[in-house]
Amino acid sequence: MSTLILVTASPHSVLAWHALGTVQALQAKNQSFRVFFYQDGVMVANSLNWCPDDQRQLTQEWQKLGIRLPVCVSAALARGITDQENAERHQLTQFNLASGFELVGLGEFADAVQNTTRLVQF
Repeated sequence: MSTLILVTASPHSVLAWHALGTVQALQAKNQSFRVFFYQDGVMVANSLNWCPDDQRQLTQEWQKLGIRLPVCVSAALARGITDQENAERHQLTQFNLASGFELVGLGEFADAVQNTTRLVQF
């Protein structure tokens, strides 16, 4: 059984943390899964996210997993998140996609839906 974890919750939501915990559990059990960040969930990929030193940083926790982290490019651009390539394409002066995250099209999400047996949205 494969699982697609669709992260649509803002990084300020407890649901975004539940998504991370679910992926950590799947990874620990060597279960097959994929992840896709969409809607407000793309904000997890913003390298400019900040939190106090005494709190866990959600972006860094995702990066520690060492898995592929695809992010919807349109949703990211609409929320001010871009990689270097798209910054140049759209004449933006900076980019802020966190390392380990990758901007992709919705076609990748469609492919993931086609090739999974379970979809869990957070």
